[in-house]
Amino acid sequence: MITFNGKKEYIRGQTSSIRKTINSIIKEHQFKINQIDYIFVDDETLLDINRTSLNHNFYTDIITFDYTEDRRIEAEIYISIDRVTENANKYKTAFHVELLRVIFHGVLHCVGYKDKTKSESKKMRLAEEKYLERYKNVFHVELE
Repeated sequence: MITFNGKKEYIRGQTSSIRKTINSIIKEHQFKINQIDYIFVDDETLLDINRTSLNHNFYTDIITFDYTEDRRIEAEIYISIDRVTENANKYKTAFHVELLRVIFHGVLHCVGYKDKTKSESKKMRLAEEKYLERYKNVFHVELE
């Protein structure tokens, strides 16, 4: 089961296609899904989670709490709508494209992708692009 919580108006009308893409990522990596909860929040909420749970004192666009065991995904994925907006402006991309990228980024962590090193980050970015392109092609959506 995949749920979207919090400021979910940003994905209204897209939840079915997003779920299908997430499920395809999971299946392609030979995982199964128990539960993924996406929670859309503001900067201050995610900063507080970052401080209290990870002992980090900086803003971030996403925090993934991955409880996956035996290739069965269970996760809480927090996404800052404020950071997504800022990053979309910074990288000159549409908000909805950046939001999809971050949504897919979270589940990619659950199937084993890391992003701590330059090499890992490059693999993660390539995977994000792959699934953005798949989303665009399967659901005939313009990503600009």
